[in-house]
Amino acid sequence: MTISIEDPADPRVDDYVALTDVALRRRREPADGLFIAEGERVIDRALRAGYRPRSVLVSPARLTAVPPDLPAGVPIYVAGPEVLAAITGFEVHRGALASMCRRPPLPAADLLAAARRLLVCEDIVSHTNLGAIFRSAAGLGMDAVLLSPRCADPLYRRCVRVSMGEVFAVPYARLDPWPDALRQLRDAGFGLLALTPAADAEDLGTFAAHVGGLARVALLLGSEGPGLSAVAQAAASARVRIPMAHGVDSLNVAATAAIACYLLGRR
Repeated sequence: MTISIEDPADPRVDDYVALTDVALRRRREPADGLFIAEGERVIDRALRAGYRPRSVLVSPARLTAVPPDLPAGVPIYVAGPEVLAAITGFEVHRGALASMCRRPPLPAADLLAAARRLLVCEDIVSHTNLGAIFRSAAGLGMDAVLLSPRCADPLYRRCVRVSMGEVFAVPYARLDPWPDALRQLRDAGFGLLALTPAADAEDLGTFAAHVGGLARVALLLGSEGPGLSAVAQAAASARVRIPMAHGVDSLNVAATAAIACYLLGRR
């Protein structure tokens, strides 16, 4: 169902208003039960993962970017480039945008029951880093991602885009209260590995060579800058590091996650 939009203030496209206003979108999207998928590939992955679309917004020139398997009856709003920019706050270059319905949050206990390899993120507020972490988790054999209450929203538009839609492939849940809820992981039989650049931590590569003895492993990642908190490190079974050369202190948290997932995800 294709509908022409001429007025940026048309209430039918309210889902797409001010997409560049991060503070507004952080408040509004979870409250309204929606998220925005950007680009044909990401929209297609959301649909394949079973997310229900509310609507699609696209320019006339990019109507071909609308996935052909969009459910019947979903409105496709078509607007010229200037109207699109006025609605969203930026020039839309990735084809279609889709407003999708969120699902009820998963309880962390449900993920722990079947998982063997977990990523646990503490206060990672960068949507770019979190999206990259989800992509690594999906591609390198992790079963789920657990997030502290202050972590960024995995369904925020930039996070979804950076992950290339892999946030739809990896189950995730909030772990609350933090860090006390880490006890749930230990009680479920997980070995907690705290990733830190500290010189007294064990070499991750050496540790990974012997990790077969741990049936269940959870990798703890901290935020950019401060890294993993002292209380989270104290809750861990072991502290591990990626050795650096040339005086480099540490890697970006997303790069660290990728290396750790590669070494431990499939063992």
